[in-house]
Amino acid sequence: MARLVALFEALTRGDVARLGDIYRDDARFKDPFNDVQGVAAIQRVFTHMFDALDAPCFVVSEAVVQGDRCFLVWEFSFRFRRERREQRVRGGSHLVFAADGRIEAHRDYWDAAEELYEKLPVLGALLRWLRGRMSA
Repeated sequence: MARLVALFEALTRGDVARLGDIYRDDARFKDPFNDVQGVAAIQRVFTHMFDALDAPCFVVSEAVVQGDRCFLVWEFSFRFRRERREQRVRGGSHLVFAADGRIEAHRDYWDAAEELYEKLPVLGALLRWLRGRMSA
């Protein structure tokens, strides 16, 4: 597990081509924006991350392993292109491993509204207002 965590924490654009080493050919990846299957599709998701963001970086703070399943708790930092301010998203990844040790399912969990949309100027104000109205 330490090797996998180290790979995600040090992931570069150049590593995307080698994702087949850790994902099965038919692996599924799902997050709040994507639901794809196959290594090529997963590579496109990560390539898009490097194309759209400056300095994307994962830091894993916890890994819980049980049999062929793992849950990683992480913080993702990045900057939007043409923006200086660093953004941070907190979330987790549920990984399921195949018999060959590669990932067959990867699902990321994070709150896109709180972690991303609320930080946008106009949309963020509306979402914060709605959250306030709906809270107890």
